[in-house]
Amino acid sequence: MTPGINGSRARRAFLFVLDSVGIGGASDAARFGDAGSNTVGHILAHAKSGKADRADLRAGPLDVPNLASLGLLHAVRAASPEGLPDGIEPGPLAGVWGASDEVSNGKDTPSGHWEIAGVPVRFDWGYFPQEIPAFPAELLAAIYADGNLDGSLANKHASGTEVIAAFGEEHMRSGKPIFYTSGDSVFQIAAHEESFGLERLYALCETVRRHVDALNIGRVIARPFVGSAAENFERTGNRRDYSVPPPEPTLLDRLTEAGGRVLAVGKIADIFAHQGITKLRKASGNMALAEATLEAMDEAGDRDLVFTNFVDFDMLYGHRRDVAGYAAALEAFDKRLPEMTAKMREGDLMIITADHGCDPTWSGTDHTRERVPILCAGPGLKPGSVGLRTTFADIGETIAAHLGLPAGRHGTSFLGELSRDA
Repeated sequence: MTPGINGSRARRAFLFVLDSVGIGGASDAARFGDAGSNTVGHILAHAKSGKADRADLRAGPLDVPNLASLGLLHAVRAASPEGLPDGIEPGPLAGVWGASDEVSNGKDTPSGHWEIAGVPVRFDWGYFPQEIPAFPAELLAAIYADGNLDGSLANKHASGTEVIAAFGEEHMRSGKPIFYTSGDSVFQIAAHEESFGLERLYALCETVRRHVDALNIGRVIARPFVGSAAENFERTGNRRDYSVPPPEPTLLDRLTEAGGRVLAVGKIADIFAHQGITKLRKASGNMALAEATLEAMDEAGDRDLVFTNFVDFDMLYGHRRDVAGYAAALEAFDKRLPEMTAKMREGDLMIITADHGCDPTWSGTDHTRERVPILCAGPGLKPGSVGLRTTFADIGETIAAHLGLPAGRHGTSFLGELSRDA
């Protein structure tokens, strides 16, 4: 087994994806219509100006001292031409920071995660058009026949919370599921957990998954909700993603094949179609995900990877263009970060990153094409920078090298650029 950082032979890795926490500056942002988007940069500016203040949540400049000490502000300043808002300075550095462009063809969740795990998406996903109905008539007819349905509602591009408020009551009366999509390669189905049934929703998603394979759609997502009327409908933690598998073995497959374990927290297993996963911990909400992550860190042994997706940034605040909520979520995560770093022991490596952007100050409700931060921590790790990387795959290759795996086909490890105190 090859040694990890500074020759250590006992090592673990922790990979935490802050879903949609982009930092602007993507070299190809204009191709996606996102030139100038900057999730963290614009939240910093809005919080500084008071535009992100909300009495029920937070007030004042963005307060993320722990992420800042790992280099978040350094990364924002380096990643985007606009740098940091006036009057904001990075401060003392305790970690190793970097930033990375994405080379995958999409700005969606699977593409970002697969590339982080060493497998960029070079093919083109299938997408549904902005017209209404968004789904082809022949596709809907096949789904109705196989799913024993009388029809469906919405059938358009929509925000998940808005579509439930608009169609939820009719759904409960008619029994017709709510079909919708977005700028991602996705077919989403919202249904009431009680009146429609959770298991029936899952079965319907499996049916739809079979029918959209030929269209190269990345995910079918079950979006269950509860409540009795539009004013109290609420999505539950029983979401389930039905993803196509990655096109080649990822870091997860390579690690489990070599005898290591992948402890997946949150929606990681769904994103990777449950390939390369040793153990799954599901949780709903960032704070519950933090608790599940701490438990997984306690369980992790030598050559294990704990891989977590913190979904609230994207799902609750980015897509809803809620700047104050996004700022508050960053501050809440920051307060939990010392608990995670306290779990680390000699030879451990933690990398915090993101899978794309979802700038809450941007137009529309879709993801934004942005660079992502690379924030590295570990006992004795000397502060520094790994610079601007050309692909997210460098992250996966660094973890692979740390855990003693042979190099993969994509990306370049920056493990040699990390060093620890003697």
